[in-house]
Parts: sequence; C-alpha cells; structure tokens
Amino acid sequence: MQTRRQIIVGAGLAGGMALLPGLVKATPQMRDEAVAALTKGATVRDGRVTLTIPSVAENGLSVYTTVSVESPMTAGDHVKAIHILSEQNPIAHLLTWHLGPRAGVAKVSTNIRLGASQKVTALAEMSDGSFWRDTKSVIVTIAACIDGG
Repeated sequence: MQTRRQIIVGAGLAGGMALLPGLVKATPQMRDEAVAALTKGATVRDGRVTLTIPSVAENGLSVYTTVSVESPMTAGDHVKAIHILSEQNPIAHLLTWHLGPRAGVAKVSTNIRLGASQKVTALAEMSDGSFWRDTKSVIVTIAACIDGG
C-alpha cells in the first residue's frame, strides 16, 4: 500500500514530467533537417532573398520580420513559397507563405517569436525548382517560447 507521501511525490514528478516537452528547443541540426525536407535535397543557394530582422530583439515575443525575394513574378518566373526557419525555437519551421505570379511582389512581413538568441533563415522556393536563402543572427534579450509554442 502506498503512503500519502509516495502519492504526493509521484504526483509531483508526473506534473514535472509534463512540463519537459515545453523545454525542448530546436537545434541547428533540426533546422537543417527541416530545410532538407522542404527542398527534397535540392541545392540551396545564397542570394535573391533579403531577410530584414533586428540584430538585437529586446523582446522575443514579437520580432518584426520582412522577407523580400528578387523575382519578376511572371507566370514563368515567380516565387512559389517563402519559409522562415529557426535554429533555437521548439519548432524549427516557423511558417510558410504560398505565392504566385498574381502576388505582383515577393515581399511578406510578420511578427515571429524567438525563444533565444539564434540564426533565423528565410528560404524561397522558385517556380523553376531552385531554392534561395538569407540567414541573419538575432540576439534576444528577453526570450519567448518557454511554453513550447
């Protein structure tokens, strides 16, 4: 028969274990695996993509980010998708925008959450199957994502 103390300790341990998934962070390897899954092994080149993000973010809960891609945005030559990836957030692949030639301009903006100082990568998928990227380092003074989201 279990004592009251054993039950309380067991409940405390179970509650503590439930918090562990929220403490998991992505790693550069997880980001690289996400890039490999998105590109299906295609070569990723630097250039054509401009990631605009502060080099120092005072608050990781809301970091304003803009991605623009050099493209004529015609039926034969346009951006199909823009992805943002993180190397230290609990989830490496943060978001994806799907574009087409009717977008007119390949430029998107949003606020992202950053769980720690890290490198952020913007990846553009072009209509010809090529992939282009830009990566920036961001120092975060107050981290977000401690809840795992």
